Amino acid sequence: MARVRCITEMGMGVDVHGRDATKAARRAVSDAIRHSSLGFFRMLGKTPHDMFVDVTIGVPDPSAVDTKAVAAELPYGTVTVTAVRGGLEIPSDHGGDPILIANAAVLVSLDDGKGAGA
Repeated sequence: MARVRCITEMGMGVDVHGRDATKAARRAVSDAIRHSSLGFFRMLGKTPHDMFVDVTIGVPDPSAVDTKAVAAELPYGTVTVTAVRGGLEIPSDHGGDPILIANAAVLVSLDDGKGAGA
């Protein structure tokens, strides 16, 4: 099976209080997909469940992201979430409660139907 990328969406999510990387990551994914309505599947003889959705989340501390919770933001497809070092943490004026910003790249691909040997 060879995948063909069909869609690339980007998003940003913020946790203003609490430094919750998962909350910011979920918001980033929601932001990325919020304005999409993918209707081309029927034309290709596919359904939304045929999608492969690869998500990369950039946050200052990737180990703080619950990737399963982030994957739950996507209603269809085979979802893979990877957290990497990135994003941004903005210190507060008084210390102790920074703003955490996560970035998301959501890549949607489909099997090209040609098989591995084609």
